[in-house]
Amino acid sequence: MCMFRDLRADEIECRVAQAKQTGVSILLYKDARCDQNILDETVGAMNWQRQHTRDNANCFVSIWDDKKQQWISKEDTGTESNTEKEKGLASDSFKRACFNWGIGRELYTAPFIWIKAADCTALSGEGAKWKCYDSFEVEKIVIENKRIVAIAIKNSKSGKRCFVWQDEKWMKNKEDNK
Repeated sequence: MCMFRDLRADEIECRVAQAKQTGVSILLYKDARCDQNILDETVGAMNWQRQHTRDNANCFVSIWDDKKQQWISKEDTGTESNTEKEKGLASDSFKRACFNWGIGRELYTAPFIWIKAADCTALSGEGAKWKCYDSFEVEKIVIENKRIVAIAIKNSKSGKRCFVWQDEKWMKNKEDNK
């Protein structure tokens, strides 16, 4: 069948998952346009299709298999978004079905990403209610064997790199192979 390439840094989005007085945790994700672009690039725009079912909110992503002369499908369900319920549900189920095909599956290997409060320009709140209005982006990423082994995140507002992580085993192997 087909093997999908790893995501590039510019295809990975960052979202603040939790904000506290001491900083914020970040989640990495891809959007549906990223999936569509990678499907078009890898199998061709005419060789994949998506279908949503109304009864259980699942999305089927099917890819044409020339050898078998048939569509091969993978499916998943999603969750509603806070803004546009139906659109968010459809988009989420599509992205999850694409994960089943292997698109962006490396995101599941991301380390815990914590940005210190000092690296945030728009963090405010009190008590248990904190919000962060900064935006963050993946500056660099290294993926090997479908695993994230190094990543750098920067604050888009300040332009400052605020998180750097490298897998210790990967670094040791890299040093040993010099």
